[in-house]
Amino acid sequence: MAGRRLREAVKETLITYGNGEFNNNTHVVIAGLTNTYSQYVATFEEYKQQRYEAASTLYGPHTLSAYIQEFKKLAQALARGDKNVARGPSPPDLSSVQLSLLADPSGDSPPPGVKFGDTKNDVKNGPFKARDRVNATFWSANPRYDLLTEGTFSVVEILQGTKWISAYDDDDFCLFFKWDGPFYNDDVSYGLATIEWEVPEEALAGVYRLRHFGSFKTTKDSPISYFTGASGGFTVIKG
Repeated sequence: MAGRRLREAVKETLITYGNGEFNNNTHVVIAGLTNTYSQYVATFEEYKQQRYEAASTLYGPHTLSAYIQEFKKLAQALARGDKNVARGPSPPDLSSVQLSLLADPSGDSPPPGVKFGDTKNDVKNGPFKARDRVNATFWSANPRYDLLTEGTFSVVEILQGTKWISAYDDDDFCLFFKWDGPFYNDDVSYGLATIEWEVPEEALAGVYRLRHFGSFKTTKDSPISYFTGASGGFTVIKG
């Protein structure tokens, strides 16, 4: 209901100030309003019921009215073509006072004779076909050093000519990244990362490999270093 009232208010404002450009057939879409900053937006009536949605409406019973007020200002400026709209206040940056009960990793190092990214258990002999599961395990570090938000921990690559091209990553439901650890060997701390790929029906026949990306610190205060490693190649066939 909150979204409906907001859309109706925006539509009414566009029609009023749009010089005939908007009418009753105008369809208003509100995208991206609720996020980790605003959470729920309940109506005044819903707020009085004090159920879950009301308790998660951060700014009180008139939160929706405040949103409608500001969105009407924006809709009016949009309808008039007015680009000189004040930015308004910015939310405070509270990142420096956020508390976490999860301690940062204290530093990782691979066991003697191996490097992070090396394979511990490589892919078994193929060939593989649709619905088969292919996996490899890599010597790895705690993935919390860098969550690789703009990247990925795991990729399936296909060989095209002489180049390996990304075919699937952890956006795809067929690819699984599993981390196990930490393990300790004397003063050495490390983990194991298993990448598992369920070959999808639409996968092209060809030569593939699994690739792992990660990061580590040797001590808690040392700079982050990055590594990557790849499995051996394996064949996927149709049928």
